[in-house]
Amino acid sequence: MFWMFKEWFWLERFWLPPTIKWSDLEDHDGLVFVKPSHLYVTIPYAFLLLIIRRVFEKFVASPLAKSFGIKETVRKVTPNTVLENFFKHSTRQPLQTDIYGLAKKCNLTERQVERWFRSRRNQERPSRLKKFQEACWRFAFYLMITVAGIAFLYDKPWLYDLWEVWNGYPKQPLLPSQYWYYILEMSFYWSLLFRLGFDVKRKDFLAHIIHHLAAISLMSFSWCANYIRSGTLVMIVHDVADIWLESAKMFSYAGWTQTCNTLFFIFSTIFFISRLIVFPFWILYCTLILPMYHLEPFFSYIFLNLQLMILQVLHLYWGYYILKMLNRCIFMKSIQDVRSDDEDYEEEEEEEEEEATKGKDMDCLKNGLGAERHLIPNGQHGH
Repeated sequence: MFWMFKEWFWLERFWLPPTIKWSDLEDHDGLVFVKPSHLYVTIPYAFLLLIIRRVFEKFVASPLAKSFGIKETVRKVTPNTVLENFFKHSTRQPLQTDIYGLAKKCNLTERQVERWFRSRRNQERPSRLKKFQEACWRFAFYLMITVAGIAFLYDKPWLYDLWEVWNGYPKQPLLPSQYWYYILEMSFYWSLLFRLGFDVKRKDFLAHIIHHLAAISLMSFSWCANYIRSGTLVMIVHDVADIWLESAKMFSYAGWTQTCNTLFFIFSTIFFISRLIVFPFWILYCTLILPMYHLEPFFSYIFLNLQLMILQVLHLYWGYYILKMLNRCIFMKSIQDVRSDDEDYEEEEEEEEEEATKGKDMDCLKNGLGAERHLIPNGQHGH
């Protein structure tokens, strides 16, 4: 059964243009052609990247975070057996009726119960240090792979002339630079997929899963069907913007607001140019229109462009989030990742600051001082 499925799956009509056989892509005369078996190595390389990431976070990202003043914070919560059992076995977000009943049972005010649940939820959220480490690792990889991609592509004719993408297709030999560009990129996305359950979770968690699977599927398919030249163009267009996003996140977690805003504006500009202009009007034109001058439509041509269009839909989805963040930056003078789930944490910080201010004011009043620490005449505390 398995062998029958394998034979059906690798039928030439699914992968290659009509009249082309797998035997036409056998290595010969010193020329090497792509083989699906090449991709097996991406899985062990992904685990190797996870090890490298662990070392990088410990010996590079953590000291860098410390130099920025970012420390591991321990969020303490007052022990309460009743509330803890409700939190673990019922819900993390109690309704108002639940809060009322829990307050009576624990002899607390409803406000205290609300704050306990908010603090308990925040206790399980990732710290700024963890977020900084994650962003720092991604920044380092995207910087490396972008520099490598430019080095691999700058002297290739298809970077400047899209017709060269299809010149001689599919009998195009594999270059060593193309091999390593693909293998490193795919291994990285596998490593991100393996870490999704442990990395910082945001509101677009499902979109991230779809994006990583789509990226791996697209790279795997383009490799097996020998769409290597167009594939390298797709990768460089995507990588060039991600450096700026991850660097903006790093400075955001470090509290460098102005630097974060500047980097985010740079990222937004590059994102909209590369993903919403270059990708649809250059890449999709190359993969959707130009092949028709050389070939008749066939299955892998249709499937490739279907995946690229799904990718473009994701670009529009993230473009919407970016516009929301830009709107927040322009009108509220600060950038917060609208995908983040840190609202409870921010509310708690605001409450703590407010209570601290009230506490200081009460101390001042007890000592006959106003909020600005000026003396108050006797009998005028109520004014």
